[in-house]
Amino acid sequence: MATKQQQSFPLALTMGEPAGIGGEISLKAWLERSDSRCPPFFMIDCPDRLGRLAAQLGYSIPIELVSGPEAVEHCFDRALPVYPLELATAGAPGEPDPANGPAVLRAIEEACAFVQAGRAAAVVTNPINKQLLYQSGFSHPGHTEFLAALVESPTAPVMMLACPELKVVPVTVHEPLVKAAANLSQEAIQHCGRVTCRALKENFGIAAPRLAVAGLNPHAGESGSIGREEIEIIGPAVAALRAEGFAVGDPAPADSLFHPAARARYDAALCMYHDQALIPLKTIDFDRGVNITLGLPIIRTSPDHGTAFDIAGKGLADHRSLLEALRAAGAMADMRRRTQARLADRARAS
Repeated sequence: MATKQQQSFPLALTMGEPAGIGGEISLKAWLERSDSRCPPFFMIDCPDRLGRLAAQLGYSIPIELVSGPEAVEHCFDRALPVYPLELATAGAPGEPDPANGPAVLRAIEEACAFVQAGRAAAVVTNPINKQLLYQSGFSHPGHTEFLAALVESPTAPVMMLACPELKVVPVTVHEPLVKAAANLSQEAIQHCGRVTCRALKENFGIAAPRLAVAGLNPHAGESGSIGREEIEIIGPAVAALRAEGFAVGDPAPADSLFHPAARARYDAALCMYHDQALIPLKTIDFDRGVNITLGLPIIRTSPDHGTAFDIAGKGLADHRSLLEALRAAGAMADMRRRTQARLADRARAS
């Protein structure tokens, strides 16, 4: 189904794992809505849970139940809009209960449905705990795969991690390092490169994206003396992407790809495995990293951290990554809307 996205539409924020820090950082994000340039959002969550959590943390936050995204603009300035979703058990911060798994998944389903119906601008997801969801029958490898299935994405999704100074895309993600190297393929690199370049145009407004590519081996293989993946896999993928018209750099040593002067030469870096991408990003800006899913027909972002059961409900959770996820989702939704409007105008003119 085609999506209609307008800047005035709110963002749909899911509850995430209710025993984690998602509720706390969401409350903090609403409290800073004016000072942080946070776009309007509504939570798909249990209002009683949020009320108890706010009281426990000492936050004075009025909660207003809404029947849909359309009501958000009328109450966001004075109250936290919540589309109500009941939990199986009340639970407590730091004490997860698998019985709440269906509600966690239902929040994601509702958020996707609102965006696909053109009633919300984007989905922002709070962290989930996959192991708990598996106990309630969850059958997908992860959050992203579940989202892709919900929106019937024709393109395999690609994970981008972003902060204001850097955007990185790992080609292999949650795999042991030995398997990541063994599973690296020319096809996977090309797919990630295509999806990333197109997203940089459509979602970030970069007319001519520049993509850097990290080598797998030390010194990018040093002409084959420290490994041949750069010659046999990564190099051919780069050549194929260039033949398709994308501006892609040669495989470069990862140890010299992320300093300030190097970052100025590209818009995003394609990395061969998880830590190669995440270590530089989290070193540069640990608290404001955002997880962005590329390739979906909808926009989805998430804070770049987990449920943090150990600090849940203690007022210690840092909400800056969620704020960045909300801001990024709003900006990308607006950029995608304007890009689509330009294309529609050109089509009509021709």
